[in-house]
Amino acid sequence: MSLKTLNATIQSRIGADPDSSWTAKLLYKGPEKCAEKFGEEAVEAIIEAVKGDRDKLISEAADSIYHLLVMCAARGVNLDDIEAELARREGVSGISEKASR
Repeated sequence: MSLKTLNATIQSRIGADPDSSWTAKLLYKGPEKCAEKFGEEAVEAIIEAVKGDRDKLISEAADSIYHLLVMCAARGVNLDDIEAELARREGVSGISEKASR
């Protein structure tokens, strides 16, 4: 599944019946719960990165990306917004970009 497809699926679950999908259930619980779930998944990805288990890291990274997009959707931010920000940064040194904040 591409990130565009995943994002479209998440966006389609906004306002859906919480009993109809996991995504709708997370969104129904609110941005704070979505952020909590993203944090849990990010920590799990970090643990697998430290342990060096490639397959588990891939799985946890996928979970983290999904939960990141759900958390963002809960606050009205979607993949297009994130891609626009990445495009804005394209060609700018990471060191320069960090210094400008």
